[in-house]
Amino acid sequence: MTPEELLKSMFKAGVDAALPSLCVPAHLPPRPKGRTVIIGAGKASGAMAKALEDAWDGPLDGLVVTRYGYRVPTERLEVIEAAHPVPDEAGRDAAKRIFELVQGLTEDDLVLCLISGGGSALLALPAEGVTLEDKQAMNKALLASGATISEMNTVRKHLSAIKGGRLAAAAYPAKIVALMISDVPGDDASIIASGPTVPDPSTNEDALGIIKKYGIDVPDNMRRLLDTAEETPKPGDPCFENVENIMIATPQASLEAAAAVAREAGVTPVILGDSIEGESRDVALVHAGIARQCAMRGQPEQPPCVLISGGETTITLKGNGKGGPNSEFLLSLAIALDGMEHIYALAGDTDGVDGSEDNAGALIYPDTLARAEKAGINPKAMLANNDPYRFFKGIGDLLETGPTLTNVNDLRAIFIEKA
Repeated sequence: MTPEELLKSMFKAGVDAALPSLCVPAHLPPRPKGRTVIIGAGKASGAMAKALEDAWDGPLDGLVVTRYGYRVPTERLEVIEAAHPVPDEAGRDAAKRIFELVQGLTEDDLVLCLISGGGSALLALPAEGVTLEDKQAMNKALLASGATISEMNTVRKHLSAIKGGRLAAAAYPAKIVALMISDVPGDDASIIASGPTVPDPSTNEDALGIIKKYGIDVPDNMRRLLDTAEETPKPGDPCFENVENIMIATPQASLEAAAAVAREAGVTPVILGDSIEGESRDVALVHAGIARQCAMRGQPEQPPCVLISGGETTITLKGNGKGGPNSEFLLSLAIALDGMEHIYALAGDTDGVDGSEDNAGALIYPDTLARAEKAGINPKAMLANNDPYRFFKGIGDLLETGPTLTNVNDLRAIFIEKA
């Protein structure tokens, strides 16, 4: 198996470990006395709806919203596509319908929620006094700011009528079972899709603090809302008495699946962590240092070995290039390694889209910089312009998988072969 084949096989194993067709059936609750209402939001929710249909033996009714291009054909459940990462009218209208579906239920009814990453943008029901245009502008500002996913979703919760536990409040006293595919560091259920069925420990003041930290301009109507609005439901609120949030797929499980592929190939895996955050280019420098230590010192592991990590890195946009956090990580990694022999790497988003382009991520090789130079491409200039997509497209090293129909965040693998 070549280094490229190994890395791609590991990535595929990580994705496959989180496929809804495997994860959903094992966690379905018993049928209720009353109605069963299905709702969902996220990049994996279309595939989750299909898996539910295939496994459920009773009547089904409901609505799920997923990203454009991620819909899976269903017979009983309605699946709507909407925009991600910046919400659109389709997402707003779907969120409004979902919010209405869960109201007026009884304690004999069941709300089965299919929640995955991407739900924050797709479940876009603005709070009273906030417009969709306001939400779009705030999302764009947060995405460009370098804020962590936890910080972004804290702000989103407090500008929403449905997130931050407000969906659970609307559905009370019905039984709620939320099946979650985690895409956040630490598997914090209150952050996944901004926690529509989860108690929210954050406050309006926290949201204002994040906005101030990143210097984001806030319209007067948003500021008034955050200054005066009622808080999201907190831990201990009675509306959560009949709520069960179940994590059915996690980044750690996908990293372990990737590690198993490496072991089978005779390569020692070293899992560095499933919740790594920070600027993509800075995280790359740390990974480059560990890879060098393995290659030169045999620490923390002798080659052949592979460093594996997950989490969600971020980008502070200063240029006008195209790309995403995984490809930016790899471009920074390639520059830091400076053509060092025997080191290869892959980084990709397990949903199949790195940022907003059509690639999951990319790969680097010992000759990446040399091939770029031959093609007349300046890697440092591309990095300064936040333009890793064009860099890797120019040398033919993009990782293109198409929609994977799941989402357990980023998966990075650095293979150090024996010299």
